[in-house]
Amino acid sequence: MANGCVTHFDNAIVEEWALTKQPVQVETWRQLTPEQREHLIRREALDNGIQRPSRETVSFHYNARVEGHHFGSQHPMKPWRLTLTKQLVLSYGLQYAMDMYESRMATKAELAAFHSEEYLSFLARLNPRKDLDKDEKHLYLGDDSTSLDCPVFDGMWDYFRYYSGASLDGARALISDQSDIAINWSGGLHHAHKNKASGFCYINDIVVAIQQLLLTNTRVLYIDIDVHHGDGVEEAFFSTDRVLTLSFHNFAYGFFPETGKIGDIGPKDPSNAGAHHSLNVPLKPGISDDQWRMTFQQIAGAVIDQYNPSAVVLQCGADSLGGDRLGPFNLNIKAHGSCVEFVKDRCFNRKLLILGGGGYTPRNVARCWTHETAICVGAHLNETIPAHVPYRQAFVGAEHGDGRLYPDFDQLQRVIHENENTEEYLQSLVENIYEQLRYIQGAPSVQMQYIPNDYLKIREEEDARIKEEDVDMDRDMAEIDRRQLEENIGVEHELPMDDI
Repeated sequence: MANGCVTHFDNAIVEEWALTKQPVQVETWRQLTPEQREHLIRREALDNGIQRPSRETVSFHYNARVEGHHFGSQHPMKPWRLTLTKQLVLSYGLQYAMDMYESRMATKAELAAFHSEEYLSFLARLNPRKDLDKDEKHLYLGDDSTSLDCPVFDGMWDYFRYYSGASLDGARALISDQSDIAINWSGGLHHAHKNKASGFCYINDIVVAIQQLLLTNTRVLYIDIDVHHGDGVEEAFFSTDRVLTLSFHNFAYGFFPETGKIGDIGPKDPSNAGAHHSLNVPLKPGISDDQWRMTFQQIAGAVIDQYNPSAVVLQCGADSLGGDRLGPFNLNIKAHGSCVEFVKDRCFNRKLLILGGGGYTPRNVARCWTHETAICVGAHLNETIPAHVPYRQAFVGAEHGDGRLYPDFDQLQRVIHENENTEEYLQSLVENIYEQLRYIQGAPSVQMQYIPNDYLKIREEEDARIKEEDVDMDRDMAEIDRRQLEENIGVEHELPMDDI
């Protein structure tokens, strides 16, 4: 071994890496054969006792092409966090406990189940090298201040369809009984509205996934633990009792999106089916781990028991972690993950869709979602991040957690947010939710939409047709990329480590 790089790759050296836990540089990792990589990862999985769950099937839905998009060097949303998450999940060997699916792009027709045709057509033709019509820009992307949140960037239409396609894929795996728990960390973009982008979100994959779940489920419970209010999902299902939305979030005037007050419980007209089916838990900055666990479990447990959904969608925005660039909470990873663990246990024998969301300190987002993937499969991961993780340097150093999966964010973050949540205030939130639940009398009775017996066959045929279209699209995109390179126009695919 010279200068930290391996000069030849025999089994002895692969074994040495696994035993000594020496970091593997990304350049070295790329030179390993698939067999050598498999050897390292399987040993890690063995060390962590990772195996397929006996009680349920967990599926992981993802398309790596979602990683290669870039909102802009100064924009806080960085799809790079998905690269880090994927590498951690794979390096721990969690894939051996799940069914792994490479999801396809969502079609325009699938997205039109929620979004308007006019809005989708606008998104499909967006190009950073073309001037936008000012009226259209204001209508669909907002004014100058909010359009900075939702910029125009290369490949954005594909990006929307990739993350939405993975959420749809997960929902379909659940309704076809292929999976009991489906995970898509690239999804969870909860601010997008029917006809407008908002808060870094352009397509609301959550809404279209819930619409799929409603094909075979009478009631769907949506739970949101992002630091921002899940306004887009609440708005979409505002007037129905077949979806109940429950959002835990920071609330303060001036904190985006300034919605989700304790009194926002759905339509004011009690005869509207959606009345009391929008529940909000507006928290204050600085909430502690213990307060978070107690409040979540008291409220979510009561909501699950009273509403009795047959499917649950849990949005796990990681911007509620301590040290997030945009969030004012002080939560550590295991406190955040306790929500996944609680919902999984409380909703056993119910379908569960796990989605990503916000999160603007990528290394911590990756830690969090890897931990929560492990919860879904019932695994307990080693504290030390595997030595063979590509881009492991993102996690090393005292300021980055010293290579640990569960660093104490109170010690890492530059600013500790003062805890403004008193026990009396949190108890008042719990009591308010309990009061709202008194108005929910039980399960809505609806006639189920007919699902053909050969649903899976129809799905396979449709997927084959779409795959053929994707091949043609890839060919066209390759030609566009070639022309852009000739014009010296490129898309940044990897960020400098300082940006992680």
